Amino acid sequence: MPQRPGQPSPRVRAVGEQHGGSPPGEVSDSAGGRHTQHAPHFERSPCAPVRQVGDDRSMERIDAVLIDIDGVLTVSWEPLPGAVRAVERLREAGTPLALVTNTTSRTRASIARRLGAAGFPVGPDDILTAPAVTAAHLREHHPGARCLLISAGDVRGDLSGVTLVEAEDSEGAVPDVVVLGGAGTAFGYAALNRAFHLVQRGAALVAMHRNLYWRTAGGLDLDTGAFLLGLERAAGTGAVVTGKPSGAFFAAALAHLGADPARTLMVGDDIETDVLAAQHHGMTGALVRTGKYRPETYAAADGTPDHVVDSFADVPDLLARPAA
Repeated sequence: MPQRPGQPSPRVRAVGEQHGGSPPGEVSDSAGGRHTQHAPHFERSPCAPVRQVGDDRSMERIDAVLIDIDGVLTVSWEPLPGAVRAVERLREAGTPLALVTNTTSRTRASIARRLGAAGFPVGPDDILTAPAVTAAHLREHHPGARCLLISAGDVRGDLSGVTLVEAEDSEGAVPDVVVLGGAGTAFGYAALNRAFHLVQRGAALVAMHRNLYWRTAGGLDLDTGAFLLGLERAAGTGAVVTGKPSGAFFAAALAHLGADPARTLMVGDDIETDVLAAQHHGMTGALVRTGKYRPETYAAADGTPDHVVDSFADVPDLLARPAA
């Protein structure tokens, strides 16, 4: 099957999607082994008509909501129409929610400040990021390891307990793990070539996600996955991917809310990484037609979302829909 734009390569799949997939909390590495990763601790607006496709699963059983940020609530950190009010309506209804994002350019605290300034009623404890889950993975599976971080933005505040290094120390010790965060100017030739050399010498390769592109105010921009694919192929290895769509990431979010996957809705703009991955792990999925949504990607997807809505502004009405 040809590779779909914006989605993982079929050759090396994201963690939790390899070898037939893993249940939430279980992580698969490129060698085919599996290990368990524990969850880290850490006025009514008019809406467009809700349009649904899929299996028409009842919303009466939904007790919690997981929400992607970029492309769902915001684009380039500017709120999408109706998104703030929709989150307010969920808060007013007492619906437990968590914002789950592969964003790697900001810490949870920074994201909360930016969203709060835009009017969203959320705080740091409502947000789970790929860097935070990556830190939990490194602490558990590479304790004390020297880690080289290549990433746009500063997410060190979410990497507590991780030893970050820039170069060889005075005794010639080199990094044990190469960690790829968000793509940007940090992903230059020198940095990626250094990562290539380290992986060839035995360093583990960990990526916070493998998204090929993301939506900005100026259009679609290349993301980490576009570079990761080349690095993996050149080095003859596969990265451990810790962000969505890994089972460990979704398990961390569910544990944070104390939610049952069978009673949880995941809302995203990426049909594979957000929606179908969540459905694979037992949740109900809802795809929004904003952000990186593209009709051709939808048509080429491996599965069908439980629900499709025009935007996040439609979600409160979707949740209030009675059983058919």
